[in-house]
Amino acid sequence: MILAAGYGKRLRPLTDRIPKPLVEVGGKPLVVHHLEKLAAAGFREVVINLGHLGSKIPEALGDGSKWAMRIDYSDEGPDPLETGGGLAKALPLLGQDAFLVVNGDVWCDLDFSTIPQSLQPRDDALLYLAPQPSWRDRGDFSLTKEGRVQAIEEPDLLYTGIALYHPRILDGAKVEKFSIVPRLKDAIAKNRVGGILHEGVWDDVGTPERLEAIQRGVG
Repeated sequence: MILAAGYGKRLRPLTDRIPKPLVEVGGKPLVVHHLEKLAAAGFREVVINLGHLGSKIPEALGDGSKWAMRIDYSDEGPDPLETGGGLAKALPLLGQDAFLVVNGDVWCDLDFSTIPQSLQPRDDALLYLAPQPSWRDRGDFSLTKEGRVQAIEEPDLLYTGIALYHPRILDGAKVEKFSIVPRLKDAIAKNRVGGILHEGVWDDVGTPERLEAIQRGVG
């Protein structure tokens, strides 16, 4: 599932006319970079959630046949449901097994074919983490030598926006606006979240300055 419903407020005025996943890097939209990598890794079914200016995304991408895949859209309307609510709404399209989630506004050189196809038996999630960049004054999580995610006082790693989730992390969830973070932290506290450190290229295309820096690097 590619998360593409957010407002992208920090990228205004650019995102007043296009949704953030359609912002171009290297001559093509961010979401197209994701679709190309997913297709190359063998993914054939993708769900994309829609929110802010959402109709522009299916207009640009169609049904996915261009990438030899099928795209289903989960339309959240004009008021996006945040990550938790978005996943809960899309769950009927995602099936009963672990599914990959990718934020539509990240720039990353991760080879998607290296992502495990399943979770460890008891795990609810597997997070890809990156070293804390200079533009963030605090990390999100830490990682043990055994590859377990921890929520500690002074975390040194950032969540990349790429993760495997098991549907049970949403057990009992309603289709309403909510963050996945409390459920994720509860699973971490129960030692049910694994992690992988990505030390390659990664950035969150969150501001005009970071977008410009990425475009310079690609160009």
